[in-house]
Amino acid sequence: MIQHTDLSQPIYKRLKEMIRNGELKQGEKIIQEKIAEALGVSRTPLMKALLALENEYLVQSIPRRGMYLRVLDYKEIIDIYTCREALEGMAARILATRKDMEISKELRACFTPFGNEKSIDTNAYAEADENFHSLLIKLTDNAPLDNIYFFSNIHDKVVGHGLVRPPEETLEEHFKIINAIENGNPDKAEALVREHINTSKELLINQHKKSKK
Repeated sequence: MIQHTDLSQPIYKRLKEMIRNGELKQGEKIIQEKIAEALGVSRTPLMKALLALENEYLVQSIPRRGMYLRVLDYKEIIDIYTCREALEGMAARILATRKDMEISKELRACFTPFGNEKSIDTNAYAEADENFHSLLIKLTDNAPLDNIYFFSNIHDKVVGHGLVRPPEETLEEHFKIINAIENGNPDKAEALVREHINTSKELLINQHKKSKK
């Protein structure tokens, strides 16, 4: 049972976990009574949490039918990656100009646990990946950039899509980005972030093309 002074916040986080791990699937109807009973909460904070998710484009309310998990189509997912490429590339550039070791230390901590792992837990890595990309924005301490990223919640929109590429392929890319930020190379930091996100986007595009053949 969830216990918290503002119940909507932990419910909101728990619902996101349920979306991420597949307990709630895209297109599935949200049975509020069932979820409220499972979490041990009342309908009021649950509805508040669902409305927050609706604002983030993860949930949609259909008149006379109820609330459903949104189904992102192919174009929306590609558009999201395009936005991420621009915003996170800009964030990496800003961070690299700071030459602040505490910034690179915090970013590096996301992936340090996976450095010597022969077999990486994909769920744990996916969470670290999400945290890293969110930190790129938050650590800029740039309120307008943070607000744009928060209100569009770009990264969370693709969480349900899962990891596009395996940790064994992207772990080194993340460390190269961190090194460029740490070394104070804004051009390289931005280019690496853009390349990192664009590579995943291109993979999705190619997969989509193959599926249409």
